[in-house]
Amino acid sequence: MDDFYLVRRNLFRRKLRAFLMVVSIFVAFLIFGVLASFERAFNSAEAAAADNRLVVVNRINFTQPLPLAYLDRVRGVEGVRVASHWNWFGGYFQEPRNFIVTFAVEPETYLEIFREDFAFDPAEREAFLRDRGSLAVGEAVARKYGWQVGDRVPLSSTIFTNRTTGTRTWDFTIAAIFRPARDRVDTNLVAFHYDYFNETRSFGKDFIGSVLVETTGPEVNDRVVAAVDGMFANSPFETSTTTEGAFNKQFAAQLGNIALIVTLVVGAAFLTILMIVGNTMVMAIRERTREIGVLKTLGFPSGRIFRMVLGESVLLALLGGIPGLIAAAAACAVLAPMAGAFAPGLRLVPQTAFLGVGLMLLLGLVTGVVPALNALRMSIVTALGRD
Repeated sequence: MDDFYLVRRNLFRRKLRAFLMVVSIFVAFLIFGVLASFERAFNSAEAAAADNRLVVVNRINFTQPLPLAYLDRVRGVEGVRVASHWNWFGGYFQEPRNFIVTFAVEPETYLEIFREDFAFDPAEREAFLRDRGSLAVGEAVARKYGWQVGDRVPLSSTIFTNRTTGTRTWDFTIAAIFRPARDRVDTNLVAFHYDYFNETRSFGKDFIGSVLVETTGPEVNDRVVAAVDGMFANSPFETSTTTEGAFNKQFAAQLGNIALIVTLVVGAAFLTILMIVGNTMVMAIRERTREIGVLKTLGFPSGRIFRMVLGESVLLALLGGIPGLIAAAAACAVLAPMAGAFAPGLRLVPQTAFLGVGLMLLLGLVTGVVPALNALRMSIVTALGRD
């Protein structure tokens, strides 16, 4: 009879109580896995940002426009290697619930800035640059809607009206489908020619959403930021320039402080479970006081009994936590298509799983250490004499 057999038998001596504790821990780690995966997905854009890329937006708010004429002036700033621009389209496919991250861009410079992020087939890239009515589609979007190169697709806008048709819809031919060129790059987006958009939209002509800048290196970022914002100070459209990572973080913050939500929810769940499991373990060990006295009488060392009690709480945490993480992975797989562009790449990654296992071990040790110490210190006379 080995120690693991004794631990297992003691843990399930009262099956209903053990089952309820396992379910409590299961729910806690299910919540942890899903929320931590959402947090990672929301922050993926920040993690993928290049350290020599800057974003210039309207100082009032990044939803306010900037004059297109700003672009050439930014290009003249020392330290700027290439500058491009993009305009938020507010796009969707067929139904507003089929939201798609859509940008009207200056194709040549846009692809130059993101050359290390997006991988294009050379022929498709040339076709996209050549045709003003074409669309470059991220691999994730193409997979979701089953789109292929050459397909003719309509994209509608929640903001703009196509003055040539009087509707909110533009028709495009898919010229290219691009893939991520490195880890954590999201392809849940599409891009089309700004010139085509600028000529056909009903308002906002010759205005852009923001200017994208690639500097010659991170060491000149501060100097470029000061030069750009200083150049447009006291103008009708003052600018605010920041790094791409900081801009992505601000954008994600509009959806709420996910890190704080994860911390509060998981922290509250763990504190509750800690009290429930810890109190239950103390009660369970107290019920077995006489048995511990018998084991010590038979020659079981106090250290061995300490390890058995501690092992019982750790096994309990693993039995509830591991299935909880597996269920979280399944939930993320189901939710990923619905989360779409709001939480790109939603999945439970190995780092989150390893962190979860670490928390299980911590939970097991913290809840088991008090009853284990009580069993360690208990004398045979006290144990056998207790009712």
